[in-house]
Amino acid sequence: MNSHSFGIDLGTSNIKIYSHLDDSIFIEKNMIAVKNKVGVLAYGDSAYEMYEKAPGSINISYPLSNGVIADIKNMEILIKFFMSNIMKNNVKPADFFMAVPTDITEVEKRAFYDLIKESDVKARKIMVVEKALANGLGMDIDVKSAQGVLIADVGYNTTDISIISLGGIVISRMIKCGGLIFDETIKNVIRNELCLYIGGKTAEQVKMQLRDLEAQREDAVVYGRDIVTGLPVERHIETAKIDEALADNFNTIVDNIKIVLERTPPELSADIFRHGIYLTGGGSLVNHLAETIEKGTGLKVNRAAEPLSNVAIGLSKVINNEYFTSVAYSIEGMSK
Repeated sequence: MNSHSFGIDLGTSNIKIYSHLDDSIFIEKNMIAVKNKVGVLAYGDSAYEMYEKAPGSINISYPLSNGVIADIKNMEILIKFFMSNIMKNNVKPADFFMAVPTDITEVEKRAFYDLIKESDVKARKIMVVEKALANGLGMDIDVKSAQGVLIADVGYNTTDISIISLGGIVISRMIKCGGLIFDETIKNVIRNELCLYIGGKTAEQVKMQLRDLEAQREDAVVYGRDIVTGLPVERHIETAKIDEALADNFNTIVDNIKIVLERTPPELSADIFRHGIYLTGGGSLVNHLAETIEKGTGLKVNRAAEPLSNVAIGLSKVINNEYFTSVAYSIEGMSK
């Protein structure tokens, strides 16, 4: 494989880019801050630092929504900036491998191609890899074998549940339940229990601390605005109350896994029974999610070692291993 090859996983919350140049994975927030609708003030992690703190003249947004590109102009700007950073302001011709969700339209898939083509990153070739297959490769699964594998990818806006076998997608189901919904649930339970408004970043921080707080038998400490007085305050809430509220979200994912399992051919079901469910995505890190899936399905849950960058790891194998190159494809009329 040519030395200038990149694998890109465009997540709603984070962008992950594998670089064949130095065999590294670049991860930053997929956010952009635009001042007065014209000038880019910040992007990536720097934009996230401003999120929920900026004045009205600064618009901070995610260019992706529900796994698809919602703002292609700003996404093009981000890709150009990120690639320039990776290549140290010396952008050279390169091949790009894009991970895309299965349950999106051909027009939405075309947008991923147009994004790279129009971002002025000197793309020689643009190839597409189904995200479920990249996830499988990231967890050291031979996705080209006849073994049936169930992969649940819990992202920021959505959860993708897929059955893969023989290098293809047998069944796939996308639901709008992920990290953002978890954050909203935490905000709601804190508002109801403590009469306190908190921001999305605070909710996300609490979500990621739950496992450690439970192990240390400590309450979660939150800061926000008191609903009654309107004053900034500090409050404590038991992690058990948050866990109880999140259980409904987790059960939604379990119910949809069951729907996919009910539609799975018997021989593939036998494989899944033997090997279990493969769980990945940033949202899979939330406390008790894996245990809830195990209890709800009666199947073993195998968790990805690096859930946030798992797709990018899979793309690295497509780029570096000729055996897996065939899982990448070009959409007719796009790359030649």
